[in-house]
Amino acid sequence: MEETNIRVVLYSIFSLIFLIISFKFLKPKKQNLPPSPPGWLPIIGHLRLLKPPIHRTLRSFSETLDHNDGGGVMSLRLGSRLVYVVSSHKVAAEECFGKNDVVLANRPQVIIGKHVGYNNTNMIAAPYGDHWRNLRRLCTIEIFSTHRLNCFLYVRTDEVRRLISRLSRLAGTKKAVVELKPMLMDLTFNNIMRMMTGKRYYGEETTDEEEAKRVRKLVADVGANTSSGNAVDYVPILRLFSSYENRVKKLGEETDKFLQGLIDDERGQQETGTTMIDHLLVLQKSDIEYYTDQIIKGIILIMVIAGTNTSAVTLEWALSNLLNHPDVISKARDEIDNRVGLDRLIEEADLSELPYLKNIVLETLRLHPATPLLVPHMASEDCKIGSYDMPRGTTLLVNAWAIHRDPNTWDDPDSFKPERFEKEEEAQKLLAFGLGRRACPGSGLAQRIVGLALGSLIQCFEWERVGNVEVDMKEGVGNTVPKAIPLKAICKARPFLHKIIS
Repeated sequence: MEETNIRVVLYSIFSLIFLIISFKFLKPKKQNLPPSPPGWLPIIGHLRLLKPPIHRTLRSFSETLDHNDGGGVMSLRLGSRLVYVVSSHKVAAEECFGKNDVVLANRPQVIIGKHVGYNNTNMIAAPYGDHWRNLRRLCTIEIFSTHRLNCFLYVRTDEVRRLISRLSRLAGTKKAVVELKPMLMDLTFNNIMRMMTGKRYYGEETTDEEEAKRVRKLVADVGANTSSGNAVDYVPILRLFSSYENRVKKLGEETDKFLQGLIDDERGQQETGTTMIDHLLVLQKSDIEYYTDQIIKGIILIMVIAGTNTSAVTLEWALSNLLNHPDVISKARDEIDNRVGLDRLIEEADLSELPYLKNIVLETLRLHPATPLLVPHMASEDCKIGSYDMPRGTTLLVNAWAIHRDPNTWDDPDSFKPERFEKEEEAQKLLAFGLGRRACPGSGLAQRIVGLALGSLIQCFEWERVGNVEVDMKEGVGNTVPKAIPLKAICKARPFLHKIIS
């Protein structure tokens, strides 16, 4: 009995010693996290503080914090998730997309990625790994290569010409007030859909009007829900009270039905065509186990969502800035007149000879990046961002909008000055399409369609503001940050246009 008691006492003593040693030497090291704004609450964290436009709210938070290292990095608790927000070009370029590019090449998982994005298997949402690398290689070589983009030059040229003709009929030789957003949306959507399917959805020679309306609503609904997530993604208990996931499931079913229809239509053709879906179906025959319909639908989805609204919004912001700076539009028109002439429309091949036009596009991307917080990244393992510890699973948001307006990076950052890009190195500071492994592979296509469309509008028409006040530049609500008030402008065809438009 006494021996048993001794064993119990010894066991208790050794257990106590073990616990003391474990607590002292094995407890997690206190992590050095970035500063965080006040106002955190249990369960929801800082969620209640995020007021739209989010990129402006996050910049105001960052400016009120004491960044000891001047790094422009802050942390937020959004429900159950830890989020880092970077507002420094140096930290973003060197730390996030330089030293830690692989570690931060993952994506946070959100509900819409599961139900609309085919369980996060598309190129934007897929985890970093072999599958994502295969998708990236496929898109880089088969969709966004110079050769492939040149194959669809005729589509971009035709769609821009149709836009010019449409405006010419509205304005003619007299001044007319036009609302540009619907026309720009038609331009960019038709461009992508003709690449994918060969069909126009808006304007002349289009598919069924009812189908076009349905598709437009579907794309708008997906775009409105595609972001860094809903509150339910951050506070899982809200699933018990919210219908969000059920709505997203229904949206996913509708989207899948539409995309599958596009594939089935192309597959049912007697002859192999030249559309992007045709090309992907040829690849499917070579490796049917990998190039499944689901993979093809994921590619189409990303092309439509990422390649339509973003370019239209960029064009609308560019024209808005030009109307507020008539000297800039005059200088751009002189460049086009001198280098292209008045006897033909501007062509895509001319863009490389029009540096001032290019600078206007770059300045628009600087002031109005289509995705101001880029696409969220996630740390796959513990790492360091500057002097701060970033735990595994942390979400990273890079505030490109704030970086593009940082006075430490840009001279007179809030002013529209295309001349700043006469120094070629300035373009290297832009983050509009992201950096690193997961930078947007479609930047080349976007800059081609935006450059050609904007150059054509400058070349072919005289533009004036409606009234004497400047165009309102307030931002609206949306992932791609549209204008709060859609742009209306006075348009008049230049005298030579009717001679060359035919």
